[in-house]
Amino acid sequence: MSVYTGEVFEMARTQFNRIADQLNMPVDERDRIFYPKRALTVSCPIHRDDGSTMVYQGYRVQHHLTLGPTKGGTRFSNNLEIGEVAALAIWMSWKCALAGLPYGGAKGGVCVDPPAVSQRELEAISRRYMQEMIPFVGPHTDIMAPDMGTNEQVMAWFMDTYSMHVGHTVSEIVTGKPVASGGTLGRREATGRSIVYLAEQALEKLEINPRHATVIVQGFGNVGGYATQIFHEHGAKVVGVSDHTAAYYNADGLDVPALVAYGRKHGVLKGFSTELTINREKLLTQPCDVLVPAAIERVITEKNAGSLRCRVLAEGANGPTTPEADTILDQNKDIFVIPDILCNSGGVIVSYFEWVQDLQQFFWGETEVNDRLAQVMGKAFAQVTARAKAENVSMRTAAMAIGVEKVQLAKRTRGLFP
Repeated sequence: MSVYTGEVFEMARTQFNRIADQLNMPVDERDRIFYPKRALTVSCPIHRDDGSTMVYQGYRVQHHLTLGPTKGGTRFSNNLEIGEVAALAIWMSWKCALAGLPYGGAKGGVCVDPPAVSQRELEAISRRYMQEMIPFVGPHTDIMAPDMGTNEQVMAWFMDTYSMHVGHTVSEIVTGKPVASGGTLGRREATGRSIVYLAEQALEKLEINPRHATVIVQGFGNVGGYATQIFHEHGAKVVGVSDHTAAYYNADGLDVPALVAYGRKHGVLKGFSTELTINREKLLTQPCDVLVPAAIERVITEKNAGSLRCRVLAEGANGPTTPEADTILDQNKDIFVIPDILCNSGGVIVSYFEWVQDLQQFFWGETEVNDRLAQVMGKAFAQVTARAKAENVSMRTAAMAIGVEKVQLAKRTRGLFP
């Protein structure tokens, strides 16, 4: 029996089992590597603006601390459950190991719909959640970051709550903070930038000029929004975008600056246009050079994987492609898949840079941050493509094999505490 249930967790388990088989991992090592070290469930009571009391459920899962502290985002979502959180923490472990970061994976969040609460209530929920987490987190134990439904402001509240508890400022307890509160330049755009960087690398391998490429981005939050903007700045033609409220497509290209401005003003894409509207599901199967699923898990499934008409599938979200869809994509040699644990790792890489700068109290310029990001991403991309070619396996198999192997080796060398 396990407390971890749900489609997303089972998806993470299926992926791991496939890699464990690929690596010929002994059966008695698998549970120790796969299952999280600890999972926390907390209640977060707050006073609502109307004077009533409301209790929100919060979670935090720390996958392993073998290579260093755990690291991972904190999402506020009204359908969050612990199995999903555990899966995200596990994927973060492989992602950090693949990028060569001294972290294990973690993830957390609160079951709340951010638009349904006031700014004061959001602050109360954020501070109470961090207060409940204080016995289990720290700059050398578990470092939080933003995720879906959270942002720089929430991270600043987290940092302030922790700092007030210990009696001095501890900026390194979270990453993704405002620059004025110890954040780093380049963090906000980092995930979107990494997607664009690797998509361009893949296009060049396919002998497609990135400046002439067509792009569709599903999801227009921080990740998808910045990816869309950077693709446009680099000369690519963005022909489709969507969020949870609307989807738009124009084979001749969309007005990206207008879309970005509209999204920032209204918070959603709904209402931007009536002529360009397309069904959100159909958007994924429109022809393009690069398709970026940058929203939620499990959007590329066995139902639509065979209908994709992209040349590069750049996974901006965590777990956007199901194992069943993977089987279909593995047989389609026309689609170059950049798996999530590689493609969207720019966020955690620059979060690592932020953590290092906070520990040293020595800060870098944005050019240095972006140059270092490109170096780490380029090295990881080269390792994954080389392994995929040498072993004749998919990019996902190669990427996960590298990440899982590093965790496996670290656990073996450290041994099992009596």
